[in-house]
Amino acid sequence: MTLRVGIDIGGTFTDLAVVDEDTGATSVIKVPSTPADYASGVIDGLNTVGDGRGIGFLSHATTVVTNAILESKGARTALVTTRGFRDVLEIRRQARAELYDMFQPAPQILAPRHLRLEVTERVDAQGQVTTPLALDELDPLVAFLQAHKVEAVAVCFLFSFLNPDHERTVGEALRTRLHGVRVFLSSEVLPEIREYERTSTTTVCAYVAPILESYLNTLTSFLEERDYPPLYLMGSRGGVLTVDEGLRMPAALVESGPAAGVVASAALGDQLGVPDLISFDMGGTTAKASLIEGGQVTVTTDYEVGGTGSQRRRWLQGTGHPIKVPVVDLLEVSAGGGSIAWVDDGGGLRVGPHSAGASPGPACYGAGGTEPTVTDADLVLGYLNPERFLGGDMRLHPNLASEAVQRSVGQRLGLDPLPAAQGIIDIVNSGMADAVRKISIERGHDPRSFTLVAFGGAGPVHAGRLAQELDIGTVIIPPNPGAFSALGLVSTDIQRDYVRTVHQPLTSDVVSQAQSMYARLEEEAQDMLARSGVDPSLWEIRHSMDLRYSYQAYELTIPVSSDEVSYDGLPSVAQRFHRAHQNVYGHHSPHQTVQLVNLRVVAVGKLLRNYVVSEGPERTGPLSQASLGTRQVHFHETGLTACPVYERDLLPTSTPIPGPAILEETSSTVVVYPNQHAQATRWGTITITSGA
Repeated sequence: MTLRVGIDIGGTFTDLAVVDEDTGATSVIKVPSTPADYASGVIDGLNTVGDGRGIGFLSHATTVVTNAILESKGARTALVTTRGFRDVLEIRRQARAELYDMFQPAPQILAPRHLRLEVTERVDAQGQVTTPLALDELDPLVAFLQAHKVEAVAVCFLFSFLNPDHERTVGEALRTRLHGVRVFLSSEVLPEIREYERTSTTTVCAYVAPILESYLNTLTSFLEERDYPPLYLMGSRGGVLTVDEGLRMPAALVESGPAAGVVASAALGDQLGVPDLISFDMGGTTAKASLIEGGQVTVTTDYEVGGTGSQRRRWLQGTGHPIKVPVVDLLEVSAGGGSIAWVDDGGGLRVGPHSAGASPGPACYGAGGTEPTVTDADLVLGYLNPERFLGGDMRLHPNLASEAVQRSVGQRLGLDPLPAAQGIIDIVNSGMADAVRKISIERGHDPRSFTLVAFGGAGPVHAGRLAQELDIGTVIIPPNPGAFSALGLVSTDIQRDYVRTVHQPLTSDVVSQAQSMYARLEEEAQDMLARSGVDPSLWEIRHSMDLRYSYQAYELTIPVSSDEVSYDGLPSVAQRFHRAHQNVYGHHSPHQTVQLVNLRVVAVGKLLRNYVVSEGPERTGPLSQASLGTRQVHFHETGLTACPVYERDLLPTSTPIPGPAILEETSSTVVVYPNQHAQATRWGTITITSGA
């Protein structure tokens, strides 16, 4: 027996998915997350699995990078840059998430001004040296960094993506003489046009690298002692990386956990033959939504980490630190089970962005929390069984939940606990529905033509109501929804991105340069795959180009084949760009010159893929065999009503279950709302559709 293990750290629980490669059987382990030391929670979970014998694959989604930035707990970081460009990080772009808010807080500068140092050198826009590097400035530079006890250094010179020689010289001096200090060069991290984004991405890598390295050293030492296989890390774009590659590019680990959930959704859709999906993940702290079209996960390079807003939006940015690395395109809102409900000064009911987290947690946990959360409201409304939460491993306290809701919300609004709790749920459902609209309708997609895949501990509780609000006809609840993201960790491949800027018109004159540059990128990609230990027969190299019309400031990424990087192939690439521009922006200009900005390569190392569900036999028998009796549950349509409750794992397959109904299992609770019906399938999924 060979096992594949995926570990996903959530805001409240750390989930481990254990999959038998031979049978496809899956088990789930949930342990409390340990925010003070996340490695402890991971180790607690692994101790329940045992030692590493019998484990063939181990993958982990880490929150260390994002948390270090959000909590301002990164390394003491210096920035070394071209003379005259010391304040690039502070000047930023003029984009603001709230256009008319002149007091919108700027992101914290990761490298304070006294640690932003200038060096005399200059390379022009053609990559030619106009001012030689002042080598005599390196000794004072090193001495200053030593005196200020910096822990990491980012080096970002003007146009170094065209000519990296000056950066490499400075980097070699720093790496040789600053022992124990991590040094990141922008020409290695992001050799791509756009000075601010390149500087920001490189600085983010430097800022988080020491804390990430410390965390991974603790974890890998434990794994080596217990004979576990090498650890893989889930990357932001939806593939895994080796630990060494993750440390080379820490920014590629932002949104590691949410990416795993989207990957799992895509794998589920592939298995069930449902290519167009909306992935909806509602956990303890946030809810995340992402669109999957034609089986393909949507990826963007326009992303910010560490924003202060409650929503991260692709086209309205300005509160965080840009990272120009491929990230699964998702929208995240502060709407998790632990999100705290409160009443503002104007008497408006609000939910989030603050969360009770894992400690003290919702009031109903009985662990010291006093503020009402979404989980408390769900319990007051009767959606959750206080005696069978987490399969009975954890008991909830309805009286504490009711008291918290009444004290903080009911008394302020003149409501009893039940309508106050319903108000909390209405607010949070509305916010999550708005998130789905943003990743679908605002980007030209009709959510009614997609299927909603709902998971996370709280996702199946709220998904049915979201589907009603968005007029989505079908909801799929996967098996073990509370740990579904962890299954994405064992259902993906090694992936790493490489990019180079060209910035030339897309004409036959660029063919030779593009072919030469693609060859160098492929060599880098193959070196990485060889270091990762993947059999060369399982390698795959994918090419794409970032294209735009002349004078535009934004690009579209167009996949290309190697045959199209030729005199005869470029016209077809240009035609695909015109069509893509029409689809995305509603217009195109086929007579304008198309400009090539960047060449991209994605290196893929195919790993043994386990699907996230396995087909089983039909389960026959009456619906009554799964009955757990009834419970008083509140719905808008019915008020407080005696609602049938069923054990999900005992449901007969292909038998319609009319709503309202509650389906209970270990990792979550499925709520079937009035005017819906549910059905268990041979794949272990629950399908919820509209209609009585």
